[in-house]
Amino acid sequence: MHDKIYPLPSKEFSDRRHELAPEVDKAFHDFSKAAFADGALPRKLKQLIAVAVAHTTQCPYCIRSHTQGALRDGATEREIMEAIWVAAEMRAGGAFAHSVIALEAMAEAAHR
Repeated sequence: MHDKIYPLPSKEFSDRRHELAPEVDKAFHDFSKAAFADGALPRKLKQLIAVAVAHTTQCPYCIRSHTQGALRDGATEREIMEAIWVAAEMRAGGAFAHSVIALEAMAEAAHR
C-alpha cells in the first residue's frame, strides 16, 4: 500500500497522533470499540458494512483494516467481495440517481 500519497501506518504515527491530541485520540478509539461491539448487529456484519463503506469513501487504510477485521470476525472472502459489490452498486447508484439533475437542466435549456 505504500506510495507517495499513502504512507504505511506505523506505531510512530499512532503515537504521534495520540501525543498531539490524547483526549480526542482516546475518545475516537473508545467510540470505535463501542461502534463495533456486538449489539443488535453482530461484529462480523458491522465489519462487512465497514468494508463496503470504506470502498465508497475510498479510504485505503479503512479498506485494509476492515477487511482484516471482517476476516478476524469470521467473514468469508465471498462475503467480503459481495459487500464490495454492494458498495460499487451504491456508488454507481448515486450517479444514476443524480442524473435527474442533468436531465432537468437539459429540459430547461431546451425551453429557453
